[in-house]
Amino acid sequence: MEVRIAPDPDRVGDLAAATVARWLVDGGSLGLAGGQTPLATYRQLLTQPVDWDSALLWMTDERWVPADHEDSNTAMARQALADHVAAELLEVPEVGAGDGTAAAAAADSYATTLQDRIGTSPHVVLLGIGDDGHTASLFPGTTALSEMDKVFVANWVESKGTWRLTATLPYLWAATQMAFVVTGEAKAAVLAEIIGGGSDLPAAMAADGAQDVTWFLDEAAASLLQ
Repeated sequence: MEVRIAPDPDRVGDLAAATVARWLVDGGSLGLAGGQTPLATYRQLLTQPVDWDSALLWMTDERWVPADHEDSNTAMARQALADHVAAELLEVPEVGAGDGTAAAAAADSYATTLQDRIGTSPHVVLLGIGDDGHTASLFPGTTALSEMDKVFVANWVESKGTWRLTATLPYLWAATQMAFVVTGEAKAAVLAEIIGGGSDLPAAMAADGAQDVTWFLDEAAASLLQ
């Protein structure tokens, strides 16, 4: 595990993008995180010497909303990164239309796509964490945390009252490089618990099983680390 700290979120984006670019200098797959935290990283990746023609982008998780919805992780990733580079973005199909059966079918379809196009070992995955210690759409107490066979599943999140689609822990663990980007004082306490060891929070489970994990933090998020 490596922890790298920058003064503020923008500098974190600079640092994370430069590192991810080195990992992708000859192409490879990049699993993208949703939410707002990775935006600075995605924008800075546009300035980096990545062989985008040889790269393939995919979503580590997606919300159960239509692709053009303001909460769509895919829409955010397209606007910030994918629409501006030559790399293909693999999208989760038919999100937001139907119930849990439809969500499971969409997840199974995307799992097949990932296995066909990327294989069993992703190259780089970029993740964040929530205030509750979730990562991707692996939330505390949800059934997806115990899925050890599939690579991508539908996950009912009771605290959100909705379905989420997410990569599973084994697929994240299979990545050559796992990177977390975490910023803000609101994440400091949960981050200290995760990095401190012994935590059973989803982000800790993901990091503990990783082949090689790097944390990119701003000073506010890192303020409670020992």
